[in-house]
Amino acid sequence: MTIQVGDKIPEGMFTVMGAEGPTGISTADIFNGKKVVLFAVPGAFTPTCSAAHLPGFVVHVDDIKAKGVDTVACMSVNDVFVMDAWGKSANAEHLMMLADGNATFTEALGLVLDGSGFGMGTRSQRFAMIVDDGVVTLLNVDAGALEGSSAEAILAAL
Repeated sequence: MTIQVGDKIPEGMFTVMGAEGPTGISTADIFNGKKVVLFAVPGAFTPTCSAAHLPGFVVHVDDIKAKGVDTVACMSVNDVFVMDAWGKSANAEHLMMLADGNATFTEALGLVLDGSGFGMGTRSQRFAMIVDDGVVTLLNVDAGALEGSSAEAILAAL
């Protein structure tokens, strides 16, 4: 079942790169008591994700936070080392780069993309959501091209 507006974010864990190396962070730590924009990409360093999706949030992160958002987070079904390198290469230091390495959280959301036809295995669909104190208030899932999950679309929705 796919998560819907009004649903609570499922409990789960991500991996982020900390000062001492890879570390876990829970959904409770990220979402409880905060307003969060979470966007997901099919893969770090992939063409649309690297040329438009992540850069849009890098450019607009301050504008998004000025609308009352505490955290802007990028999630992908990649390992923490890839997410860290991608974030550094994109100057995304003001975004939280979340690794969902085994697609556990993506599966809990019901937003899995079968990328096996491209040699990518299980991935996340391209989406963005606004989550207020753990409850989804907006969910935009892109069927193909980058549209509703763009930074510009989320900024307009705030």
